[in-house]
Amino acid sequence: MYQRSLFILFTLIFCSAAYSQEENTVLTKDKKILNITRASDKPKIDGVLDDAIWDNSDVASDFIQFKPDIGNALPTEQRTEVKMSYDDDAIYVAAYLHDDPSKIMKQLTSRDNFGQNDFFAVILNPNNDAQNDTEFFVFSSGQQADAIANPTIGEDFSWNAVWQSAVQIVDDGWIVEMEIPYRTLRFPDQEEPTWGLQFHRHFRRDRSQYTWNELDPTKGNIGLYHGELIGLKNLKPPVRLNLYPFSTGIVNNFDGETDTDLTFGMDVKYGITDNFTLDATLVPDFSQAGFDRVVLNLGPFEQTFSEQRQFFTEGVDLFSKGDLFFSRRVGSKPSGDLQLADNEEADIPEEVKVLNALKVSGRTKKGLGIGIFNAITEKTYANITNTDTNESRREVVEPFTNYNILVVDQQFNGNSSVSLINTNVMREGEFRDANATALVTNLQNKRNTYLIRGEAKMSNVNPQFDTTQTGYSTFFYIAKSHGNLRYSFDHSYADTKFEINDLGLNFRNNFNNFGADIWYQIFEPKGNLNRYSANAYINYRNLANPGTFTGTNFGAEYNAQTKSINNYGFWVDMEAGKQYDYFESRDGRYFIYENIASVGGYYSSNYNKVFAFDINANTFKIFEDGRDLFGYNLSLSPRVRPNDKLLMVYSFNLNMSNGSRGYATYQDNQPIFGERNRKRVTNTISANYTFNPFNSLALTFRHYWDTVNYDDELFTLLDNGRLTTEQGYTVDNVDESPNINFSTWNIDLSYSWQFAPGSFLTALYRNQLFNFDTMSEDSYSESLDTLFDQPIQHTISVRLQYFLDFNGIKSIFKKNNKPQTRQANNFLSTRKKRYGINS
Repeated sequence: MYQRSLFILFTLIFCSAAYSQEENTVLTKDKKILNITRASDKPKIDGVLDDAIWDNSDVASDFIQFKPDIGNALPTEQRTEVKMSYDDDAIYVAAYLHDDPSKIMKQLTSRDNFGQNDFFAVILNPNNDAQNDTEFFVFSSGQQADAIANPTIGEDFSWNAVWQSAVQIVDDGWIVEMEIPYRTLRFPDQEEPTWGLQFHRHFRRDRSQYTWNELDPTKGNIGLYHGELIGLKNLKPPVRLNLYPFSTGIVNNFDGETDTDLTFGMDVKYGITDNFTLDATLVPDFSQAGFDRVVLNLGPFEQTFSEQRQFFTEGVDLFSKGDLFFSRRVGSKPSGDLQLADNEEADIPEEVKVLNALKVSGRTKKGLGIGIFNAITEKTYANITNTDTNESRREVVEPFTNYNILVVDQQFNGNSSVSLINTNVMREGEFRDANATALVTNLQNKRNTYLIRGEAKMSNVNPQFDTTQTGYSTFFYIAKSHGNLRYSFDHSYADTKFEINDLGLNFRNNFNNFGADIWYQIFEPKGNLNRYSANAYINYRNLANPGTFTGTNFGAEYNAQTKSINNYGFWVDMEAGKQYDYFESRDGRYFIYENIASVGGYYSSNYNKVFAFDINANTFKIFEDGRDLFGYNLSLSPRVRPNDKLLMVYSFNLNMSNGSRGYATYQDNQPIFGERNRKRVTNTISANYTFNPFNSLALTFRHYWDTVNYDDELFTLLDNGRLTTEQGYTVDNVDESPNINFSTWNIDLSYSWQFAPGSFLTALYRNQLFNFDTMSEDSYSESLDTLFDQPIQHTISVRLQYFLDFNGIKSIFKKNNKPQTRQANNFLSTRKKRYGINS
C-alpha cells in the first residue's frame, strides 16, 4: 500500500511540474478592456440612469452568444450596453438591456432562485487569476443571486453577500443598476490593478446566453475567457466587519406538552486581512433549518441527509476538497455506546448541541488558498431508567468535542490546483479520536485538452479501548476534456482500515474499482435539437483484500433538449453475470445475485409555459434461475405558474418492487434473509407566493409511505453466497417480525420579509407525524388513519436577523456629527443674541 501511495504521489508531482512548464497557449482572441471612471458623486441605485457619472462612462457592448449557438451577435433591438464607475466604497454598474418588454420573462422568486427570468450578471475577479470569481446576478423581476465560483466547485450559490440593485422595465427593454460594496470582494491595497471582468445576459424565453468577452464552451473553464477592467486607482479595502445579531422565539407542542424557548445569538464576518475572512456563529440557532426527507432504509449503509444549516452551507468550497468534510457530522447523533441491563431503558438525544463554530478562509493574489474550520459541541448525556425500580441515572454518550479542518490549496496556470487537507476530531476523555489527511490535485494543460485528477488519503482512528488503526485510499482520473468526442478512465481504491466517518462520509471501504466512459456531445443546435449528449460506461469492481472480483456493470445514456425547450432522455444499465455483495449480510460474507437489467427515461416540458410537467419512469428485472424479481418506478410532477408571483408544484412517486431479496433480521448469531414485496408512495406539494423581491410566502408538504411485506419462508446464508430455507425460519417464528409499515408527514409554512439589506424577519409553522409498525398489509388509507392516530408535533418559530456593517455605522456617526455641531453653534448664537453676550 505504501508503494501505491508513493507511486500516485510522484505521478501527481510529475504531472504538476510538466503542466506548469508547458508553454502558455492563448485560448481566446484579444481580451476586451473596459476603462472604469471614478464617480465624484455616488449614483442613486433606482434603475434610472440620470446620474451625471453615466454621461461620459465607457460602454461595454457587442455581446456574443455562446449557447445554444456560438458566435452570434445580438441584433440592434436587443443590444446590451454596460457602464461602470467606482468610488472609495463600491463598484457601480449600469446596464441598458434592449428588448421587447412584452417578451421579457420576470417571475418573482426567492433569492438565488433563477425561476423563469431573464438575468444580467457581473463577474469580478480582483486577482485576475481566471479561477476565483465573484458573481452578481440581477433578474428582470428585481431579485438577486450571488455566488463564488472556481473550476473545482463550479458555482456555489450558498454564498451570500449584501449589495444593492434596482430594475426598471422601460419601453425598449429593461435597466439594471447595481452597487457592489468592496466588503463583498477580497483584494489587497491596489494602486492601479487590472481585474478580470465578464458580463452575462440571459434570455429565458429561448435559453440563449451572451457574454461581453467571447467565450468558447467547448473547452476550458469560463474564467479563462474574462475580459479586463482597468482604470481603478488607489483602492483600499475597507474594514470588513459585518455583524448579524439574531433572536428566535420557539413554541413546541407535542403529545399535550408545550415548551417555549427564546434564544439570542450572532453571526460574525470579519476581514482578518485583505484576503482572509473569519466567519463565526456564536450561540448558533438552527431551529428553522428545513426538515430532512426521511425514508425507510433497508440497506447496510447509513442514511444521510443534505445540509440545511446556513453556516455549514455557505462558503465551504475550500473545505469540501478531498471529500473529507461532511458537515452533518457536527451536531449529529451522539457517538457513544451504552451498556444497558435487561431492565433498563435509555432516552438518548437525537442530536448534540453546537456551542460555536468558525471558519477562516481566503486566497492570496498568488493563488494560495488557506482554510481553517473549528467547531465545538457540548457534553451530552443519556437518561437511563430502571424499569423495575424507576430509578434513573445519567451517562455521557458524547463528550465535549472539537472538530478541526486545515486546507492549503495552491492554484496555478489558470485552471489547475494542488491541495493538502487535514481533518481532526478530538473527543474529551476515553472516547475515540480521529484524523484524516488528503493530497488532492486537479490538473489541466493550458490548452485545456486533457484533465487529470488525483487523490491520496490516509485515515487514522483511535477507538475507545482499542489500538490505533491507519487506512489508505486513492483515486485517479484522466480524461480528454475538449471537442465533441470525449473519454475518461478512473481507478479508486480503499483498504479495509480506511475510515473517515468522524467528520467525513464514506459509505464503505475495501474496494479496488476501475471505470471507463466515452461520450459525444454537441455545442451548437443541430436539426430540431438545441443540444444532445450520448455516453457509454463500464465499471469493474473488486475487493482490495482479498483481491477478489465482486461485480461489473455497463450501460448507456442519452439526453437532449429540443428547440421548443423540452428536455428528454433515456438510459439502460446491466449488471451482467454473478454479483458478489459483501455488505448486505452485515457479517462479511457475500451474497450472490445475477443479471439485473434496468431501463428508464424522462421527459421535462418547457417551464416557461403556465403549465409544465416532469415524468420519469424506469423498470428493472432479474434474469436468474429460481428468481422472479420485477419492479418499476414512476414519478410525475406537474407544475402551474398562473402568474409571475405564484408557483405550485405537485410531485407523485410510486416505487414497486416484487421478489427482491435482502437482509431481514438477525437471530441465533446469523443474518436472516427474506424475499419481499415493497411499495413506496411519496406525495409532495410546494407552493411559493412572492409578493415582491422582499416578501415571500412558502409552503412545503411531504407524505412518505413505505411497506415491506416478506414471504412466509425466510432464508439463511450459505458460505457459497446462496440462500437456503433448510433451517426453517419463517416470519412467524423469528423474534421480531421483519414486516414494516413506515410513514412520515411534514408541513412547513413560512413567511420571509427582508425589511432592510441583509436583515430578515422569518415566521415558520411546522408540524410533523411519524409511524413505524409491522402492519405491512394495511392499505394506503388504513396506514394514513394509523398515522393520524399518532401524537403530532407542532412548532412555531419567529426569527429576527439584522445586518450591521461596521463601515455603515462609522458613516452614520460622521454624518450625524456635522448637524449636531451646527445645531450647537446655532443654539449658542441664539443665546448670545437673547442675553446680549458678545463674542
